[in-house]
Amino acid sequence: MLLDVKDLNTYYGASHVLQDMSLAVDEGELIALLGRNGMGKSTTLKSIMGLVKPKSGTVMYKDQNVTGYPPYKVARAGIGYVPEERRIFPNLSVVDNLAMGIKGGKIDKGNPNAWTVQRIFEQFPALKARRGQKGALLSGGEQQMLSISRSLMGSPELIMVDEPTEGLAPFLVKEVRDMLEDINKTGVSILFVEHNLKVAMSLAHRIYLMGKAHLAFTGTVEELNAHPDIRAKYLEV
Repeated sequence: MLLDVKDLNTYYGASHVLQDMSLAVDEGELIALLGRNGMGKSTTLKSIMGLVKPKSGTVMYKDQNVTGYPPYKVARAGIGYVPEERRIFPNLSVVDNLAMGIKGGKIDKGNPNAWTVQRIFEQFPALKARRGQKGALLSGGEQQMLSISRSLMGSPELIMVDEPTEGLAPFLVKEVRDMLEDINKTGVSILFVEHNLKVAMSLAHRIYLMGKAHLAFTGTVEELNAHPDIRAKYLEV
């Protein structure tokens, strides 16, 4: 198992925002974490990444206990993270933004799966065409592509992506959705939070569905579709 999260309990002050949350991601999987707003999806990613420290529970990555590690140590272990806010550097060019994602400032040339700027541009020509543009001048979809690509520059085996299609026009939603699928086909595992159910169901190999602060359902897309009562209770407005 690549990522194995068990019984995470996370608090914001006195508020118990994650209650015994467990999930797992295997090598090569594309996993969706779904649920209504405020259920704890983003907090789950942040607890794994070390941006929020869980009070109890464990985060195992490649059999290494990374629970409560600071984010830079989690990244060095091999997990990439794309925040909902994207957080690109607006005054830096596309190339310079990508360079900021290199762990330790140096690409491991001995790693045959290492991501380089050249590889990013080969995989995603839209960014190559904008390579000299500052981040602030990119469209929302291009900024999201840049944020995801920057995370790949650390050559992670797993990336966690929070709301990749949030606020994007429909044609850009498809571009970002296809980008995630293409990344997964290169062997990178993906755990993503997504409000667009159609996108999530078209991408995911498996689904974790959250109720308020806890796990409500886990299974395949087909298994979720076979339970309209669960969809209605935890997803539909």
